[in-house]
Amino acid sequence: MQLHVSPSMRSLTISSNNGFIDLMKIKVASRHISYRTLFHTILILAFLLPFVFILTALVTLEGVNKCSSFDCLGRRLGPRLLGRDDSEQRLVKDFYKILNQVNTEEIPDGIKLPDSFNQLVSEMKNSQYDAKTFALTLRAMMEKLEREIRESKFSELMNKHFAASSIPKGLYCLSLRLTDEYSSNANARRQLPSPELLPVLSNNSYHHFVLSTDNILAASVVVTSAVQSSLKPEKIVFHIITDKKTYAGMHAWFALNPVSPAIVEVKGVHQFDWLTRENVPVLDAVENHHGIRNYYHGNHIAGANLSDTTPRTFASKLQARSPKYISLLNHLRIYLPELFPNLDKVVFLDDDVVIQRDLSPLWDIDLRGKVNGAVETCKGEDEWVMSKHFRNYFNFSHPLIAKHLNPDECAWAYGMNVFDLHAWRKTNVRETYHYWLKENLKSNLTMWKLGTLPPALIAFKGHVHPIDPSWHMLGLGYQSKTNVENAKRAAVIHYNGQSKPWLQIGFEHLRPFWTKYVNYSNDFVRHCHILEL
Repeated sequence: MQLHVSPSMRSLTISSNNGFIDLMKIKVASRHISYRTLFHTILILAFLLPFVFILTALVTLEGVNKCSSFDCLGRRLGPRLLGRDDSEQRLVKDFYKILNQVNTEEIPDGIKLPDSFNQLVSEMKNSQYDAKTFALTLRAMMEKLEREIRESKFSELMNKHFAASSIPKGLYCLSLRLTDEYSSNANARRQLPSPELLPVLSNNSYHHFVLSTDNILAASVVVTSAVQSSLKPEKIVFHIITDKKTYAGMHAWFALNPVSPAIVEVKGVHQFDWLTRENVPVLDAVENHHGIRNYYHGNHIAGANLSDTTPRTFASKLQARSPKYISLLNHLRIYLPELFPNLDKVVFLDDDVVIQRDLSPLWDIDLRGKVNGAVETCKGEDEWVMSKHFRNYFNFSHPLIAKHLNPDECAWAYGMNVFDLHAWRKTNVRETYHYWLKENLKSNLTMWKLGTLPPALIAFKGHVHPIDPSWHMLGLGYQSKTNVENAKRAAVIHYNGQSKPWLQIGFEHLRPFWTKYVNYSNDFVRHCHILEL
């Protein structure tokens, strides 16, 4: 009996010794297989093959003599080895007959399963198993192994979710040290930008980027990569918005680490006069509603039916329950026209992107009267990352969703968006966004569950202008098989997903795109032991 793995790794074949008949052939779809999946497959096959061999021998012997016990092995093994096998076709037929019979039967409750192959052989000898009993025991052992592997996979996904949601000790240290520096060092508190440059903040001849984050190290990478990749760094203006607790540390970092000739402004949400709870009551409800907080911060396993859930679906649901989705910072982009009333066009960036190419041509893109220039995510080489339609985000069994949306409509990506604020102010995008947030709250989050993109997909419906995919490459935070050569050519690469480059769970082969812009010689970075991973 032989195991053959095809060179393409798309088929596994178990064949008899003479090679004329394939006993079992397993074909694998053409999509990519992860090494972890391959490991589990080989592990199961390695566990299965000895049993298949023994079962085949039992069926062979019993097929000739109508034996019902393991005793046949001793009486008939010699003649078989001497080559007097008259019917391999009959052997295969009987083999499948027993497997099919066992497959439809219930496994007895309380069945005691061997813990190892040696124990199984020992019990076979002592209890004189017939072929059917052996096959039933084998099936029970295989199902137990499958359950254990499945449980292990779900446990791994849970651990990854908690790792992605937590703040690494080094980043926490960095924020604390910089906050302390802000209170004790006048240079860390100097005005950003300097008074003579304040008019530039509302000058539309400059290229204005908006970044909303509470991650100081990630913000430094976004800004540094943009400046170093630009052909006109003197035209760059960064508007960084953070929360109240991070403001001092964020301000201190950019005050002590200027990125001249680019200009950086740091503001806290508490410093925007317009951004009050009265003006955004729905977000106040999102942050403080008990059911919502329990959904994002509660037990992520309670009430989940894992038996009907694939690991990939479970991973998506976990990602949707990231606490960041109820943060005001993650909803800020919907208020850009009000936050920057004097600007006509901005590029909004997420904090998990890296800029690798000059982005100044983005300001020359004609959005043709649309509001949002974005990369569509329903077509592309990567069928996993670039296969998103509305059906992937919304619950179309909900009557309101089914009435107003088309499941086949192409989705688009947040992370790097060109917003025409002048055109936006003529629309009701913000009001539409608020309306659907309220409806989802009323429905107890049954319309969608994936963060801030779904309400934006509705609010910007009819206001999106597709831009070339080379401007924005997605998936580096959840797709380990990202094409590295394509990533090198992309203008902006996006680590959307759980495996952020600043986390231990980040993909090692994709992390260098990010770490090249981290200043590991900085005193604060060194003292917080943020080492190159």
